Amino acid sequence: MQAITDDIHSRLYALQDLQYADFVAKLTPSVSRKTIIGVRTPVLRKYAKELCATPEAAAFLNLLPHRYYEENNLHAMLLQTVSKDIDVVLEYINAFLPYVNNWATCDTLPPKIFRNHPHIVRDNIDKWLKSNHTYTIRFGVVTLLQYFLDDDLFSPNDLVVLSEIHSDDYYVNMAIAWYYATALSKQYNSTLPLLQNMVLDKWVHNKTIQKACESYRISPEQKIYLKKLVRR
Repeated sequence: MQAITDDIHSRLYALQDLQYADFVAKLTPSVSRKTIIGVRTPVLRKYAKELCATPEAAAFLNLLPHRYYEENNLHAMLLQTVSKDIDVVLEYINAFLPYVNNWATCDTLPPKIFRNHPHIVRDNIDKWLKSNHTYTIRFGVVTLLQYFLDDDLFSPNDLVVLSEIHSDDYYVNMAIAWYYATALSKQYNSTLPLLQNMVLDKWVHNKTIQKACESYRISPEQKIYLKKLVRR
């Protein structure tokens, strides 16, 4: 197993870009700079595609925790193709979530297979949202955002569920605001009453409006109205 880890470390360092590592460190303050090698995302995705076809890929997914930021992102990318069995994928994800320590790895994680098994995934989301771990909660929110806002899977109850999360954590609150801003672009009539009735925590409320007004999917007329709802 150590040989697999050493080989992956060697490959990652061969792809290193130190200037990019410094850039990533500024974007992910929760991650120690010493653990950031500096591999650009498209390059890492290419490596993940190569690695996923090898026996080492499955072994790597069981070698937790990882040392480097790029290893965690590589892990998240490999989970996109590790199995066509949703139960296997969820087992891998639930094993990995406690070790996720930054927003970038978290937001890379939700795999496309989730789209094919919405009811099974939806049952897991409830558990993720009740976690005490920042990035497990964020993962639940991001999964709702990515896969449960289109008409075929959207439930107005999700709007209520997230409004009941009261957190002091920036990365949780930012994800919730991002969710509501996206919900305004896809489910405007269902989402707007939460802002009109001041249901959300003040920071989330105002950040939702800010992010919605930055979106090209919100009409100019809607933006004018939303700005009137900003809480002072």
